[in-house]
Amino acid sequence: MSLSRRGVLAAGGAVGALAATAAGTGSAAASPAHGHGPRGGRVSTGFDRLAADGYRMLRGQKVGIVTNPTGITADVRHIVDVMHPDPRVELTAVFGPEHGFRGTAQAGGSEGRYDDPATGLPVYDTYLKNGRDLADVFTASGVDTVLFDIQDAGARFYTYIWTLYDCLEAAALAGKRVVVLDRPNPVTGREALGPVLDPAFGTFVGRREIAQAHGMTVAELALFFNAEFFHERPARLDVVTMSGWRRSDFFDATGLPWVPPSPNMPTPETAVVYPGTCLFEGTNLSEGRGTTRPFELLGAEGVDHRWAAAANALRLPGVAFREAYFAPTFSKFAGKTVGGVQVHVHDREVFDPVRTGIALLVTAKQTWSGFAWRPDNWIDKLTGNTRVRTMIDAGADTDAVVRTWQRDLSAFRAKRRKYLRYGG
Repeated sequence: MSLSRRGVLAAGGAVGALAATAAGTGSAAASPAHGHGPRGGRVSTGFDRLAADGYRMLRGQKVGIVTNPTGITADVRHIVDVMHPDPRVELTAVFGPEHGFRGTAQAGGSEGRYDDPATGLPVYDTYLKNGRDLADVFTASGVDTVLFDIQDAGARFYTYIWTLYDCLEAAALAGKRVVVLDRPNPVTGREALGPVLDPAFGTFVGRREIAQAHGMTVAELALFFNAEFFHERPARLDVVTMSGWRRSDFFDATGLPWVPPSPNMPTPETAVVYPGTCLFEGTNLSEGRGTTRPFELLGAEGVDHRWAAAANALRLPGVAFREAYFAPTFSKFAGKTVGGVQVHVHDREVFDPVRTGIALLVTAKQTWSGFAWRPDNWIDKLTGNTRVRTMIDAGADTDAVVRTWQRDLSAFRAKRRKYLRYGG
């Protein structure tokens, strides 16, 4: 199969008839997918379709893969364990992101360089490596093609999409090809929400100008990144889209098994609230790490029933707040009983996680005298600007804060449109 720089395997039609479609650097790379199955039917991931096609697009290539425990088949086998013994593909290396290839590390950690006991493959650590340093890792591995297959959570500050971004940049520097195997956005791909990052606040929880809830799949983001941010030196990029996924699908509509993409993302329900409640990482309140409901439980010592009452009084669509008490086993307030709220989403279709997160920040500050931002103003890195912090400090209400990002968000929504590959 001959593939140009921006070839894409379209999602519709029989797997055996997959065809690559070439396009210019700044243009759409394929038509949107058609022929989706019924809602609730099984989705075929990018890897499923690649394997069913006999790995034809990888023939003659030494292949390395960036993946983690979420890189599984529908029958919960890890794709590395599937590919390694298959003579149709030459898998020679694995690249581990934050939390590691086998997922043993907590937030802010990785597994380092080692040989995988199950396959004997060398595992290289990519965490916090970018640019020439990551390019050197790819060169040292001896691979020709870098596969990427990781389940995303749909939020700008979830670091795997920036590992993808870094891989595109490094692959271009090292002269390697990148193939992105698509998986669902677990919180749908209907719409982008929240502030667009100001590049002055770029970090590993948000390198470039995308919305806080981007509403895209990893393959769509790869196309967006390559064309919008690396247009002067794009990677040789191909993506393998899914079949059977619609933009309106939450993860439980896909028929796919859920594997926690990181230790504090245990369920698809966690992903639903995460684009908003992760903002509490930028405060002195617990975001629920060290509990069985991270990002759904929020609290601190001294918080009482007044916070839940104030949040419920806003009558936010699709969500209610329960007065809650809990004792985290690690992270903030480890071993101490704290008060706060549990976020209960009762209608995902109308729930806005980002607006809800802002409302919870506003009401927490109003009802708890101990409220404070992290001293390093981490909240500015999470929101991608100073406005959220400074406006809340000045007493602004939720609607006033949300209005500040609407113009930038509209521009991002228009820009992302040509990279979307799925309807419905």
